[in-house]
Amino acid sequence: MKDKTLRSQGWFGKKGKDGIIYRSWLRKSGVPSHAFDGRPVIGICNTWSELTPCNSHFRELAEWVKKGILEAGGYPFEFPVMSLGETQMKPTAMLYRNLAAMDVEESIRANPMDGVVLLCGCDKTTPALVMGAASVDLPSIVVSGGPMLTGHYRGQRISTSDVWRFSEAQRSGQMTEAEMEVAEAGICRSDGHCAVMGTASTMACMVEALGLSLPGNAAIPAPDGNRKVLARASGAEIVRMVQADRKLSDLLTREAFENAIRVNAAVGGSTNFVIHLLAIAGRVGVSLEMDDFDQFSRGIPLLANLQPSGDHFMEDFYYAGGLPVVIRELLPHLHGDAVTANGKTVAENVGAAEGYNDQVIAPLQTPFNPISGVAVVRGNLSENGAVLKPSAATPGLMKHRGKAVVFEDIDDYKARIDDPDLEVDASSILVLKYVGPKGYPGMPEVGNMGLPPKLLEKGVTDMVRISDGRMSGTGFGTVVLHVSPEAAEGGTLAIVQNGDTIVLDVEQRLLHLEVPEAEIAARKAAWKNPETPATRGYVALYQQHVQGAHLGADLDFLRGSSGSEVTRDSH
Repeated sequence: MKDKTLRSQGWFGKKGKDGIIYRSWLRKSGVPSHAFDGRPVIGICNTWSELTPCNSHFRELAEWVKKGILEAGGYPFEFPVMSLGETQMKPTAMLYRNLAAMDVEESIRANPMDGVVLLCGCDKTTPALVMGAASVDLPSIVVSGGPMLTGHYRGQRISTSDVWRFSEAQRSGQMTEAEMEVAEAGICRSDGHCAVMGTASTMACMVEALGLSLPGNAAIPAPDGNRKVLARASGAEIVRMVQADRKLSDLLTREAFENAIRVNAAVGGSTNFVIHLLAIAGRVGVSLEMDDFDQFSRGIPLLANLQPSGDHFMEDFYYAGGLPVVIRELLPHLHGDAVTANGKTVAENVGAAEGYNDQVIAPLQTPFNPISGVAVVRGNLSENGAVLKPSAATPGLMKHRGKAVVFEDIDDYKARIDDPDLEVDASSILVLKYVGPKGYPGMPEVGNMGLPPKLLEKGVTDMVRISDGRMSGTGFGTVVLHVSPEAAEGGTLAIVQNGDTIVLDVEQRLLHLEVPEAEIAARKAAWKNPETPATRGYVALYQQHVQGAHLGADLDFLRGSSGSEVTRDSH
């Protein structure tokens, strides 16, 4: 260990009254004397909750982490933090990502721990835990919960991406309610998060690509015994990280962020990757901008043939070799000398990686799809940028000019989208306002709007859709998201009217409203925010301080870090 006193000794190493209080209350809980002898104290930050189904197995997973910590000579203390269940929380789990990050940051800083294991799975729990831990900057390692097993429906393999397909089939009359119930029973058949390359699996790939987890963490299915083995190994590794004083700031370098962007392109990761990585970068002082995602994605083909951009599932991805195989293929494009959680470089970690199915993980020379990554489009409709996922879009719509069909908010959309008299055709562009960070509030996953049934019945399967919201990583389509400035900030999106012509040209990275500048200025001068802001509690704080999507939608006063020092004792 480097010449440094363990942080936990600032509690357990004290003499007199303070030391008695710190130690004796833990002794009464069965903590033995040797826990206070100077061995590393490791916190296990657990997002288990019965209201977060993706993380429902974390009580058991934490026990395997504890075994590893004890075997390596550390002492574990498990603690809870706010859990974010994407499937259950209203109005959206994203509203509470920053609150959970605050919980994590303050829980770590305030308590006697030398390192921390971040136990996360469902979409927002991963960035929330990494953001909070990064602001404290203790040695930290991520253990993801893993994807669930692939679902089944009438002889077909299915998962959460099929929810969108089933919904459109039902709305167009091609699927009955009874058939939907059969599908519902077969989609989620085990512990774990979404079985496709949705946002949860994207986040698991992100932390592995950043070097914050052990190799192989991203793809092991939740029920697979190897997930427990990895959890145990991670528990042992965090003790070694404390002994080496290897902190998050040593891992979260500019090179690591560039690696993560390139890996995300190769696996067809969620557009939510952009907003979360920007927020993490803001916590560690790494300069990262929207255009970096475009720049570092370019030239990286899609190697992982996974839904929603491909055909297969996360379970297949793991048994084909998992993320280490993708990283090995990408080494010519990566910073292979970047250091990871186990002290080894990226290149060292994947040197022995072996692929077992090139139909699931294609070689770099013969990729599954030459198109990948995230495209950042700009113009008078998105001055600060907007994002689109080319691999999940329709090629024929990547350059499109159409008339806007405007929904003033989510309630307006829900009230009118099924109306047979809605003035819309296949060339129209659906525009949804006031679903950004401040507007909704919280920036929900509603950007991949369902299409009008009158068009679904004619065989239309995709349209250009534009909003200041997000979409689920399990979703797909030609969907322009994260438009910034958002409507609630008076961005140009707020003044788009029915019938306005919009041009999307992904190759030119353009999103343009064909309305004269003088008319745009006049509309903006007359604009008044129709949304009523919250007046109390966290939501009011959020709306007052949340930054735009192009900055990661973090709270302005949370950017940067406060470190791990606690300046005053409690007794």
